[in-house]
Amino acid sequence: MENKKQFLFALSGAAAVGFVAVIFVLRWVLHFKEGLAWDGGLAEFNWHPVLIVTGFIFLQGIAIIVYRLPWTWRCSKLVMKFIHAGLNLTAFILAIISMVAVFDFHNAAKIPNMYSLHSWLGLTAVILYGLQLVLGIGLYLIPVTPVSWRAAFMPIHVYSGLFLFTSVIAVALMGITEKLIFGLSNPKYKDSPPEAIFVNVLGVLLVVFGALILWIATRTPWKRPSEQILHSLHTNSGSEDNSKVGPALSELGDGANSQVDGDVRKRNSKSDT
Repeated sequence: MENKKQFLFALSGAAAVGFVAVIFVLRWVLHFKEGLAWDGGLAEFNWHPVLIVTGFIFLQGIAIIVYRLPWTWRCSKLVMKFIHAGLNLTAFILAIISMVAVFDFHNAAKIPNMYSLHSWLGLTAVILYGLQLVLGIGLYLIPVTPVSWRAAFMPIHVYSGLFLFTSVIAVALMGITEKLIFGLSNPKYKDSPPEAIFVNVLGVLLVVFGALILWIATRTPWKRPSEQILHSLHTNSGSEDNSKVGPALSELGDGANSQVDGDVRKRNSKSDT
C-alpha cells in the first residue's frame, strides 16, 4: 500500500472520532436527557439519536472502508463481501429500530408524524439505504448474477453508498439542531447552555468522522487490488520485486489490472524456467 502511514493515521483518526461521537451521544441522553427506556416517553425517543449515531453513521462508515484495510486483503473477496453486507445490514436494522422509537413517542405524546424536513429526508434516507442493501446483496452475493451487470452497477453502487452516508450525517445534524431548539427552554438554545455546547461538539465530531471516511474511501492508492493481483503477489512473495509492486498497483485503475496481471504472469513463467 502506498502511503501506509498516512492511511493508518486517517484510519486511527476516523475510528477515534467515531468512537468519541458514540460516547458523546450516550452522554447526552444519559446526563442531559431522561436516559434510555422503551416506555413511549422521552426516554424511548432517546434511542433515536443513539442508534442513528452508532449504527447509521458509525457502522455505515466502517462498512464503507472495510475493503480498504490492507490486513484483510489476504481474505477472500467473498468473505469481505459478507462482512461489508453484514455491517450495512446491522446499520439498517438499528436505523429501523430508531425510527420505531420516534413513531412510538410521537403517537404516545399526540405529536404529528412526518411534518419536518428532518423527518422527510430521514425516512427517505432509510428507504434508499434499504434499496441499496437489497440491490447490493442481489448483485454481488448471488452467484447467478451476470458479471456484466455487476460491473455496470458498481459505479452507481459506490456513488450511492457515499451519497447516502453523507446525507445521513447531514440529516442527523438537522435532527440534533431541531432537538436542541425544541427541547431547550430555560435557558434557550440561543443562550448557549452547557447542553447546547456539548451537542454542537457532537455535530462537529460527526462532520469530522464523515470527512475522514470519505477521504479514505476515495483515495485510489488505498484501493483493494484485484483478486488476480493479490493471488500473484501471495504466491510469489519471495521475489525481489514484490516490495515495489504493491504501491504501483494501487495507483492503477481496474482497466489496467489485466495488463499488470499479464506482466506478473510473464515474470512468473520466467522465474519457473
